[in-house]
Amino acid sequence: MTDERPEDLAALHKPAKRHDEKTVAGEHRRMRRADREVTDIAQMLDIVRHCDVVHVSYVDAEGLTIVPMNFGFTYDAEKLDDDTGTPVDTGMLTLYMHSAPEGRKYDAMLAAGNALPVAFEMNTDREIIEGRTWCNWGEAFKSVIGNGTASIVTDVDEKIRGLQLLMEQQMGTADIPFTPQQAASVAVWKIESTRFTAKIHAKPHKRH
Repeated sequence: MTDERPEDLAALHKPAKRHDEKTVAGEHRRMRRADREVTDIAQMLDIVRHCDVVHVSYVDAEGLTIVPMNFGFTYDAEKLDDDTGTPVDTGMLTLYMHSAPEGRKYDAMLAAGNALPVAFEMNTDREIIEGRTWCNWGEAFKSVIGNGTASIVTDVDEKIRGLQLLMEQQMGTADIPFTPQQAASVAVWKIESTRFTAKIHAKPHKRH
């Protein structure tokens, strides 16, 4: 009889690392740590749901930059489970943010024809992992990274919805009644992404 848990047995059949990946122009490299990759879309969205800051990187006339932003999000699934209605395939992840109607981000989106290529990252549940030696220390985390297109939202109804989603993500309060005048006083912009991945580095269970 063994005391191994089902998830431990499953891990034995999942490759820990990929050693045959090569960078090819125009193609996406798979995640090297296959044992930490999250492929279930519902689990990926749960990580997004527990993050409160997204780091957005882009290139403009001044060069490469990155900015941390609070956000809200929606997800439009390409395919749903027939029984549960949960997403089972990667669709469109849309992140909504707000800022002043001016500044570097705003100018970069305008200069790109309101279609600015970006990369983004978010993470949560960070916790130090103590090691036997200093070189063995690490950190547990859950993270999502992706690529997408940033654009300024001009439709008033979508601006209001974006602000509501942002407040729901940050404050846990849904459907705040923003007025068109309030929405007009800020810039609301979004990142649309169909290419994102997730990773979990779990903290090891203590052996007794």
